[in-house]
Amino acid sequence: MGRSIVNDFTRKLELSRDDLVPAAISGTGAGASTKSSVRLAQVVLAGGSGSRLWPMSREQYPKQLIGVLGSDSLLQATVERMRDFSVQEHRTQSRPIIVCGEEHRFTTAEQLRASGIDARIVVEPARRDTAPALTLAAAAACADGEDAIIVAMPADHAIADVAAFQRAIACAARYAQDGAITTLGVLPTRPDSGFGYIKLGEVLHDGAHHIERFVEKPAAELAAQYLASGRYWWNSGIFVVRASVWLSTIKALQPEIYEACATAYAQGTSDGPFFRPGADAFRQSPSNSIDYAVMEPLGSDGGLAPGVVVPLDAGWSDLGSWDAVWNALEKDGDGNVARGRIVFEGTTSSFAHSEGRLVACVGVTNLVVVETDDAVLVADRSRVQDIKGLVSRIRAQRAPEADAHRKVRRPWGYYDSIDHGKRFQVKRIVVNPGGRLSLQLHHHRAEHWIVVSGTALVTRADEQFMLTENQSTFIQLGVTHRLENPGKLPLELIEVQSGSYLGEDDIVRFDDTYGRT
Repeated sequence: MGRSIVNDFTRKLELSRDDLVPAAISGTGAGASTKSSVRLAQVVLAGGSGSRLWPMSREQYPKQLIGVLGSDSLLQATVERMRDFSVQEHRTQSRPIIVCGEEHRFTTAEQLRASGIDARIVVEPARRDTAPALTLAAAAACADGEDAIIVAMPADHAIADVAAFQRAIACAARYAQDGAITTLGVLPTRPDSGFGYIKLGEVLHDGAHHIERFVEKPAAELAAQYLASGRYWWNSGIFVVRASVWLSTIKALQPEIYEACATAYAQGTSDGPFFRPGADAFRQSPSNSIDYAVMEPLGSDGGLAPGVVVPLDAGWSDLGSWDAVWNALEKDGDGNVARGRIVFEGTTSSFAHSEGRLVACVGVTNLVVVETDDAVLVADRSRVQDIKGLVSRIRAQRAPEADAHRKVRRPWGYYDSIDHGKRFQVKRIVVNPGGRLSLQLHHHRAEHWIVVSGTALVTRADEQFMLTENQSTFIQLGVTHRLENPGKLPLELIEVQSGSYLGEDDIVRFDDTYGRT
């Protein structure tokens, strides 16, 4: 059965390699393809956790979903970069394809909706790194049997010059049209050991090069040698390739990834904006990155699609640390960056972020200070790469701050745990207009609800009733209940929980609008 599904998937989605024109990629540049132009499809890989930007970034609300650089999240900024993009020789873009995890799908969908972006969201059943994620996206891009040039990018990078970025994408798309797997490379400005590198091969047109080889993050001394040689660029992690070329290449180099993803896609189902690949099949895929799975072997096999790197000079940053965030933002005369309620006195070359409380820095230099509702980070800017290890230690202590914020988003709105004790917890709950919590019960706690503003429709056992401002109700332990907002304004209420156990896993769901039962 599985083999039949894969074969059918291959027949429908893969185009013959004879239909491509890799010979057009020569030392004279990217000539016009002899084949008709194909669609462009933006692919955003949004499955990361971003633990190096803790405490703003958490497992349940990672850095691509937060406003690291401004009011928009990094995900929103990433999709916006391609909204008005067009290349004369290619047809209009398809809807953007976003690949994310189950735990982030509702927030991802809500942020895209808020930005007016109609996207297809492919929900990964499990984390398997970027190569399987891109394989699912490639399948989605040509699921109708028509090929597409996919422009794949991480959701958590910064680009200062969008026009320059689009020019680089346009150049890369011409090479991809002719059958190359194309990436964008960044001219290094320092010997950074936190980036992967690309060794340049033969010069092509418009400053592009054949790729001689990919190099993983080098030691500091080797990175300095790469910088001095002038033959290495940073790997941006942005790839432009025909969907059919990616599928045929991953099948040749990583057949286990291809077969697992092909089966998972063929077994997938749609649910509103979400596409859900077959979970059991996808979990059979090995975990591997685009670089390791495909880009590193390209130069060693002449039968594969050629690798091309196009220069990107657009103020790119991968925002992989607080130091990178400091670098990407405008500074004052002393080299400081302040976000929120910050006061600097005799402070230089520092970054401070506050989500509420006043943060004052006196007589310090090269410091990172990040304040959130439930955690404060103080770090030397030269040691910010160690934050990932710090988060691992916090998680090993079973502290909730490693994974979740005090304010937790849900598909119906959010709740904020504003106080707690040995046998009680107080939450501020906000339900969006039309939002409804699941029909549920708790084995270990009772709940008191007090409406602060808006209108609540309450289901309690066999009865239904409305509550408005300053009205309240009591949900006994073990009683089925549901909270809904039938109004046009947000519903805000205070919930007081009391009982022997107050964990979020004490929920038995019977019916849920969002498929969480």
